[in-house]
This record gives sequence, structure tokens and C-alpha cells, in this order.
Amino acid sequence: MAEKWFNVGKIVNTHGVKGEVRVLSTTDFPEERYQTGNVLYLFQNEQKEPVEVKIKTHRFHKTFDLLTFEGHGSINDVEKFKNSLIKVPESQLTDLDEGEYYFHEIIGCTVLTDEGEEIGTIKEILETGANDVWIVKRKNKKDALIPFIDDVVKEIDVEEKRIVISLMEGLIDE
Repeated sequence: MAEKWFNVGKIVNTHGVKGEVRVLSTTDFPEERYQTGNVLYLFQNEQKEPVEVKIKTHRFHKTFDLLTFEGHGSINDVEKFKNSLIKVPESQLTDLDEGEYYFHEIIGCTVLTDEGEEIGTIKEILETGANDVWIVKRKNKKDALIPFIDDVVKEIDVEEKRIVISLMEGLIDE
């Protein structure tokens, strides 16, 4: 069976002349994913096979992650990586602690109230710093914003793609 790949970011530009690339990160865990020594796979438009790179350095800069790769020490070495998607194989996903989930497991889940009423489907996740907020697409209504907190989220079943929440007063506009 073919390996499943998960998108963890996109190289949007180079940064400086020493081979640093600017990454728009889509990973839930940038500190772990971009650790020195980790291997990432760059997928470019025309190429069938990904380019394997090993992380040499990682730092945050404004809203970006800046990475350098071993053996790619100048801007000329990394210029070709612009617009590449950064992916990791499923086998590289780390096991999460109880109660932690990957974004790709949550997005697409159906949200129900604890009374069994269907609210909609999670289409996006906002990271607010304090807690994540799930954006739920509803039929013929405005999207609902659901905070990922224990008081609200009662049950998560990623196998069944089902999430049960307790509707606190004022949580959802009708």
C-alpha cells in the first residue's frame, strides 16, 4: 500500500543568503516537527519523487518558521525549493498523549450536541494561543465557533469522525 503523506507546511520563500527557507507552517507541533535532525520531504509541482532533506536549524521569525537543511548552505541551494509542500509520511507522525489530536483527525468530523442534534462539520481550526477554536460549517446558517475546552467538548471519536459537545448558553447563534 502506498504511504500516506501529511502536509506540515509550505516553503514560501528564501530568507537571507545562507540557505534559510521561510515556511508557512501547517503542523500542530512545529517544535517537534522541525527539530534539528528530523527528515522532511519536499514535494515540488513537476516532480513525482519528493526531495528528502534533514533539518539543520529551526527558528521562529514573525509568523514563519525558518529552516535550514543539511548540505544546503546557500540561497542558490534552496531557491529551487520555493513553493514546495513539506510533508511527512504517516509513519513519522508521533503518538499523541491522551486527549491530543492532529488537525487532520478533527477536520471533517461531524459535531453533535449531547442531545443528538447535528450542528455541522468542522472545516477549519483556529489557534488562539489559549485554546483552539473549531470552525463548524452549518447548513444554511453562519459558521459556528466551538472552543476546544473540556466544558464544551464532551466526546471525540476520530474513527467515527464524530464529536459531541455540550451547548453552553450563547455558544451558537441561531
